[in-house]
Amino acid sequence: MGRRKKPVCTRTKEVHKLSGKRKGAILQEEVWYEDGKVVHYSLVYINRKRCSVDNGRVLGFDDSHDRHHRHSMGNSEPVEFSTYADLVERFIQEVHEIWEIEDGKK
Repeated sequence: MGRRKKPVCTRTKEVHKLSGKRKGAILQEEVWYEDGKVVHYSLVYINRKRCSVDNGRVLGFDDSHDRHHRHSMGNSEPVEFSTYADLVERFIQEVHEIWEIEDGKK
């Protein structure tokens, strides 16, 4: 019998500490891959000045607890998942909408 090849597992984590009006806030992306395929993810915008619950998580998307869901200001709801790239695009769009509200433009 041949040996089964173990999957190659990697993890990336990017943390961006914001400045200016959002000094102290954080944008974070954490992704786990298995053989190059996304198998787990977490996208989060943390700003404790804006949100005092859920560890300051203003907005987040993740797939913990075996389900895809969205966090917003202490609330959580299921989300439809098609691709990770689509979800990243949605996260970026929603963060920009939040920033427009924070900046008084909406």
